[in-house]
Amino acid sequence: MSIKYAILGILSCKSLTGYDLKKIIQDSPFMHWSGNNNQIYKSLVELLDEGYVTNEVQHQESSPSKKVYTITKEGLAELKEWVLISPEPPEFKKPFLVQLAWGDQLNAGELSALLSQYAYEIKMQILAQQEIRRRGSFSPARTPREELIWKMIHQNIISSYENELEWLKKLGTELGDYNGEAKTMNYAVIEKNAQKYIECASAATPIRNEQNALDLIGACFENDTNRLMIGAEALEDDFFKLRTGLAGSILQKFVNYHVKTAVLLADPQEIKGKFKELWAEANKGNSFRLFNNRTEAENWLINS
Repeated sequence: MSIKYAILGILSCKSLTGYDLKKIIQDSPFMHWSGNNNQIYKSLVELLDEGYVTNEVQHQESSPSKKVYTITKEGLAELKEWVLISPEPPEFKKPFLVQLAWGDQLNAGELSALLSQYAYEIKMQILAQQEIRRRGSFSPARTPREELIWKMIHQNIISSYENELEWLKKLGTELGDYNGEAKTMNYAVIEKNAQKYIECASAATPIRNEQNALDLIGACFENDTNRLMIGAEALEDDFFKLRTGLAGSILQKFVNYHVKTAVLLADPQEIKGKFKELWAEANKGNSFRLFNNRTEAENWLINS
């Protein structure tokens, strides 16, 4: 799509400065451009030469003068002629698919973590689009039909992200048959108060490295949750020895992938030394906490 037609379309709604045009296009999820400011102003010069827009310098007392652009009758006719041409098919060139194409080089946990991170990025995009819509960003509504069209354009963007999440969920399920490593974790999916979390009370092989953490992150992704409870019996003894660095490396993985984690301790009396300090420090934050009471751990996971 030529940026010129995006400019003509926006100016058909109201007269604007080059800066205002740049801001609207930059914030739009579907008006593609290179991000180079010169592209906007170069296109405006071309539109002026073609007679599709005019400009007027407006002087301001307390601010620099500004140049305001207005679409002409010829510009409106050119815009309509462009809208009438046959639409191009949608593009499906996604950098992530190229990345995923060589995903067989990863082990089960690494691949699950990759999918989990992609899912997180998509969810952030959905929230961003919902916020843009809520703030009432540029969205002309000169007629009820135009208002509906723009509403459905925003819905199309959000639906695309939601469909991507559904596809990722299906991919995770299909990959489950090949992820033998992940099956060494004994976990259950718990649902309570319309919230869902993964509980790993035990493991055939105790959680002893970052790979095991990635396995659990993958399990969270496959079950569409970012909340995790880990029982002390599922953890290697070295987890509770701060000098080994095991607790720090594992918990950092959960933080990096935005998995809210509650660690349920079997016997708090056995927690001593530096790990006791870690316990006190961790419970000031909201990324992971340590508990000696399952009810308290669950309440924190699903209510905060």
